[in-house]
Amino acid sequence: MDSQPDNLENNKKANGLEAAWWQPAIIMFLRLSVWIAAPIIIALYLGKWLDKKFDMAPWLFLSCIGLAFIISIFGLVKNTTEELKKLEKSEKNK
Repeated sequence: MDSQPDNLENNKKANGLEAAWWQPAIIMFLRLSVWIAAPIIIALYLGKWLDKKFDMAPWLFLSCIGLAFIISIFGLVKNTTEELKKLEKSEKNK
């Protein structure tokens, strides 16, 4: 039963499916980029829509942008700490 992970690794290497050394870094970069861009883009449209609806320009827009900034910071910190924990765990296993 213990040989199954070894066989899986051998099959991946034989089929050329082994992850490149740079793939985890690119995935982390994309995840962190989404945490920056997505809340801001959503806040732009939501803030403009709310300002038009309630005629409170620019206060609802600025509030949405501020909230998006806070959400981005929390998301970045959360993902970064998770990645650091994974890195520390892999270093301990070596």
